[in-house]
Amino acid sequence: MDQLTSFFSELMVLNLESTAVLFSILYVILVARENIWCWAAAIISVSLYIFICFEAKLYAETGLQFFYLIMAVAGYFLWKESTNKKQLYIKELSIGNHVLILFVGIIFTLILGYILTIYTQAKLPLLDSFTTVFSIIATFMVIKKILANWLYFIAIDLVSIYLYNSRDLQQTAMLFILYTIIAFIGYYNWVRLLGKDA
Repeated sequence: MDQLTSFFSELMVLNLESTAVLFSILYVILVARENIWCWAAAIISVSLYIFICFEAKLYAETGLQFFYLIMAVAGYFLWKESTNKKQLYIKELSIGNHVLILFVGIIFTLILGYILTIYTQAKLPLLDSFTTVFSIIATFMVIKKILANWLYFIAIDLVSIYLYNSRDLQQTAMLFILYTIIAFIGYYNWVRLLGKDA
């Protein structure tokens, strides 16, 4: 009976993962095209990933999915308001801003990694913390349409490929390979759009 329960539990996670992957791909493609419906796809995918990451004992990633859920709702209303009133244009940050972001991000990564190591049974707590902290930063950049969000996400995606593969979430690892490719495309698309806005 325990084996049967375990089998159905694994099957359920696999089906949830497949659905989450599909909506995640849709989200990134729509973001790259500046389509507001990206946020609806995000709400569905992150809702599923809350359960998936918790089951995989990736606790920082679980918390990150809750953050993504809030940001998806906020992103929808911010983008909607910008199309109704004034356009929310793609913008760039200075090198100094990026140095500060990296410094603060590394500090928070180390703090969160330490907390997860001491107080939880989290797997790969430092990598889990890195992807969580920098994903929060990059998500704020997406909402504000800051061009460099794509470069941050490329680094996050590459680390996430290893992170999810190590937890036997191969579909999600493949998703992050695809994310990396789409992030390159998104970056060059936004560079082109930035040139048009200038």
